[in-house]
Amino acid sequence: MVESLYTFLAAVGFTHPLHPMLTHLPMGMIIAMVVFSSLALFLQKAIFAQTAFHCAVLALLGVVPVIATGTLDWLYFQGGEWNVYIIVKMVLGPLLTLLLAIAVVQKRRGASDGRMFLLYLLCLACAGGLGYSGGELVYG
Repeated sequence: MVESLYTFLAAVGFTHPLHPMLTHLPMGMIIAMVVFSSLALFLQKAIFAQTAFHCAVLALLGVVPVIATGTLDWLYFQGGEWNVYIIVKMVLGPLLTLLLAIAVVQKRRGASDGRMFLLYLLCLACAGGLGYSGGELVYG
């Protein structure tokens, strides 16, 4: 199945991995939610907290296809070969998804701006680890 997908894509002229072009959405939203959350904390403006929440929702929606395409690319381009960076990604990807889901639920339940900022920072730490390990896989 994986082979046929990439064979089809190659037949229409697309030979690149799928994962890298999708990673920017959740990663950008995670950075933005930390920025807007910090603005909400320091400026005491609720609109920034709401924007941070919207970023978290969009990041959560975007992380699912990123994980799926990352898995497909790993299976196709690396033959499903395990190494330390793949293991890190296999742990941090679901952890990031869980943290984003917790953040969305907590905000909907009325969590404080400080609590949300902490959750968003944890998401950023996971995103940083994912980005670093991905960079090491490709460029290391």
